[in-house]
Amino acid sequence: MAIDNREKIFITDSQVHIWCADTPERPWRAGERSHRQPLGADELLREMDAAGVHRAVLVPPFLDGDRNDLVLEAARLHPDRFAAMGRVDLDAPASRELIPTWRQQPGMLGFRYPFHRPLLTSALTEERVDWLWEGAEKAGVPIMIHAPHAMVHLFDRVAERYPGLRLVMDHLALPMRKQDEEAFRDLDKLLAIAKRPNVAVKTSALPCYTSDPYPYRRLHPYIRRVYDAFGPQRMFWGSDMSRLPCTYRQAITMFTEEMPWLSTDDLDWIMGRGLSEWLGWKPPLGTV
Repeated sequence: MAIDNREKIFITDSQVHIWCADTPERPWRAGERSHRQPLGADELLREMDAAGVHRAVLVPPFLDGDRNDLVLEAARLHPDRFAAMGRVDLDAPASRELIPTWRQQPGMLGFRYPFHRPLLTSALTEERVDWLWEGAEKAGVPIMIHAPHAMVHLFDRVAERYPGLRLVMDHLALPMRKQDEEAFRDLDKLLAIAKRPNVAVKTSALPCYTSDPYPYRRLHPYIRRVYDAFGPQRMFWGSDMSRLPCTYRQAITMFTEEMPWLSTDDLDWIMGRGLSEWLGWKPPLGTV
């Protein structure tokens, strides 16, 4: 059931991957496989229109290496619908020179790194990416982080050392391929980082982390704990649409129709406004 003006909320999806097929001209990263057929911008736009999603942040998947051309092209063609969070090669010295002008690329909002990947985990733990934190803070470039609860303390240190750096912890830092109590067992480790005002979280891909059917009521108490810790202005709804076990629309209505304790103002922040302000991605004129 729609409540108040919830149906008028401007919805921004905080994460969707798009990618192409593995071809000799555009090969995937060695050893990588895809969980489904490639998802392109045109298909995503159709899904967004059907679900009532106004715009989305595009993230190149790990299998695409450090290429950002696909997401930037989608943002160029559809600037009111798409923007991107990209990557640079963390082991390439030349990457450091890209940070000061990173957001000058049309459609580029920041960085996004899956630090749960062993290749990147070692760079993090060996402190080989401190230049990224320092440069991004200086240039005002936000960074999205995919890492499990067991690694949150590492980013707590980063947030403390670089208080001007805006970090976003993806998927509530839930561990991959875990569900229900097992997935949320160490949620307190994420909630503890709420004390850092420069850290936000993405309530994204959550249907993947439960065996419960829609409306996923086993997830609701955990979401309430996140709400109580971070508040609606620092929790950003997202779908990770390509791996959802439900419809795109259900990923939305789980929040907008099934959690009556969320006010319309709360949902305005969670479903798009908070993310837009955090990343500096202004909505089109006349939409809000």
